[in-house]
Amino acid sequence: MPTYNFAAGPATLPQPVLEKVQAELLNFENSHMSILEISHRSPLYTHVYQAAKQNLLNLMHLDATVYDVLFLGGGASLQFTMLPLNLAHKHHRVAYINTGHWSQRAIQEAQKIPDLTVDVLASSENTDGTFTTIPEIPEIPTDTYDYLHITTNNTIMGNAYYELPDTSTPLVADISSNFLGQEYPFEKFDLMYAGAQKNLAPAGLTIVVLKKSLLDQVANLPSMLDYMAQSQKESALNTPPVFQVYVANLVLEWLKNLGGIEAIAQENQRKAQLLYNCLDNSQLFHNKVAKAYRSLMNIPFVTDSKELDAEFIHAASQAGLLNLKGHRLVGGMRASLYNAMPYAGVEALCHFIEEFERNHTN
Repeated sequence: MPTYNFAAGPATLPQPVLEKVQAELLNFENSHMSILEISHRSPLYTHVYQAAKQNLLNLMHLDATVYDVLFLGGGASLQFTMLPLNLAHKHHRVAYINTGHWSQRAIQEAQKIPDLTVDVLASSENTDGTFTTIPEIPEIPTDTYDYLHITTNNTIMGNAYYELPDTSTPLVADISSNFLGQEYPFEKFDLMYAGAQKNLAPAGLTIVVLKKSLLDQVANLPSMLDYMAQSQKESALNTPPVFQVYVANLVLEWLKNLGGIEAIAQENQRKAQLLYNCLDNSQLFHNKVAKAYRSLMNIPFVTDSKELDAEFIHAASQAGLLNLKGHRLVGGMRASLYNAMPYAGVEALCHFIEEFERNHTN
């Protein structure tokens, strides 16, 4: 029986990448050492690091003379603090858009920074605490904020940006859960950060892509929290997550061979539309997100009964459809359709939804 992993993260990885990792694990590049054992100072690793950095910039169509890439630890959650420490130096005032749980977490962490004013310019929170849209962003006064922060995709609620804000304020974003799976004009971002465990690598790696002009903005930051210090040491100020960077580069190569972000985004749209059509045609299951803002990556759905939801999740698992339980904040079900999820997996889920409905409505 085939199995499909719909987890929101750590998420499914491409089968060819996993097979290559398995084949190379005991003897990387004929070194007679595992990738898990090699020194982060060795040419074996620095070659992987440089390749991953260049592959990422190429896929995002970003100029290496303008943008730098950092491979860090701490998850996207550490960036909630690292970002304002490095960028909020001129106005000591920053702007955020609230579109869900991770936006709220970013806001809360920024508010802990001393002498920093944090303004929430817009929110799409409903009266019941859910988020089903992306809010309209008001006109932002010029030269007022050090940056405007958005979260491009809400992993938990399943709402996403399709149009970026048009602003002269530096635009920064948490792009963790639709990283490399949805097209954006990436050159509009001054800084992007993402936990890699959704679309790129095992947990333990965080990507920061930022304009080099943003480096060295603040003096006397703790070194591990300083973008400039990390850049100068080529993301090896301490021992980097070597294995995760290695897997990330394999995934980037896989994505490049598929045709890049443009090609995978089209496939992701096809997968998502198949599932949304299935849910929209159902009398038992519902997706509550407004159609204009539905995520390509994370698709929550529910019945009108928590007991029926639980029965569905258990039965789906028995059928090889794994990790469909929704986030604890919202319950129900959630299917995460990251880049490595094959179309066949979504077909299998839709067939199971239809069969489950027939068995419970007759």
